[in-house]
Amino acid sequence: MAESGHDEDEREFDIRWAEAAEHKEPSARARMLAARWKHDPPGPVPFRPEPDHVARRHRRSGWVSTVVVLGGIAAVILLLGYFRFTAP
Repeated sequence: MAESGHDEDEREFDIRWAEAAEHKEPSARARMLAARWKHDPPGPVPFRPEPDHVARRHRRSGWVSTVVVLGGIAAVILLLGYFRFTAP
């Protein structure tokens, strides 16, 4: 049986040797995409979505959300005060 320290030293040497390699083989996905794009390159993709995508989503403005949150908090405070006041 080999010493565990000896195995650790060999493992560290192998990791350092592998990380120091000048050429690293691309991943399987990178090879697959390179082969696919060789014959049919992808078109340009914009960083941001087109304006029509944004128009389809319904978003509340910031002040409407603030009013809804503060109104909900006020309603909870009033309900708690009402129940505390009416409790025997």
